[in-house]
Amino acid sequence: MVTVDLTGKIAIITGASRGIGKSIACALAAQNATVILVARSKKDIQSLAQQITSTGGKAQAIPLDISQEKEVIGFFNDIVKRYEKLDILINNAGVNARGKVLETPIDALDNVMKVNIRGTFLCCREGLRMMALQKNGTIINMSSVMGFRGYVDQAAYAASKHAVVGMTKTLAIEAKEYNVRVSVIHPGAVATEMGLSARPDLDPQVMIHPEDIAQVVLFLLSLSEHCAIDEIYIRRKSGSPF
Repeated sequence: MVTVDLTGKIAIITGASRGIGKSIACALAAQNATVILVARSKKDIQSLAQQITSTGGKAQAIPLDISQEKEVIGFFNDIVKRYEKLDILINNAGVNARGKVLETPIDALDNVMKVNIRGTFLCCREGLRMMALQKNGTIINMSSVMGFRGYVDQAAYAASKHAVVGMTKTLAIEAKEYNVRVSVIHPGAVATEMGLSARPDLDPQVMIHPEDIAQVVLFLLSLSEHCAIDEIYIRRKSGSPF
């Protein structure tokens, strides 16, 4: 288990209502970070915030559609006013649309790109604005094995995750002058509702647990500012399929 003292740190986690995002939020809160829980489902993130605070953690739930520019700008402006800083931004929110290219309606592609790349881009942009002023911070984007490989029925999702990887690599270069570290994680199949739906061909026993991804996030946050890791690939067992 990775431990890192995050006392006094302000962390935003998008897609925090379930799965990987929920596990990351709980892991950061357990290390004394104040976690800002972001998702479209107000009920789910409020429930998680109550769960965290009931055990002594610090959490705030803020419903947000990350694909809407005005909402995202307003959200980050509110964070500036309330907390006056941002230390950690975890861009985890994402959606999927299964189907072969010939069978995928353009609306399905547009929705995936709207959330997975437009939303991630907006949060990165506004988060970096804050971090650039304070000359410090960490941004971690969630890609996928489909950010560098292709699978049948996953064209829309793979396209969005390839885009996330390209954007993250550019952002990592641009953010260096502000002392902001930017990384991307490429999980294989994770045993979440989305993961099980995307890869029904896999045995859940060999899939990654959401808690494993949370440990990778803590590892990245434990590194000194002089140690840069841009990409991390993770799968459950050596030799097992992604």
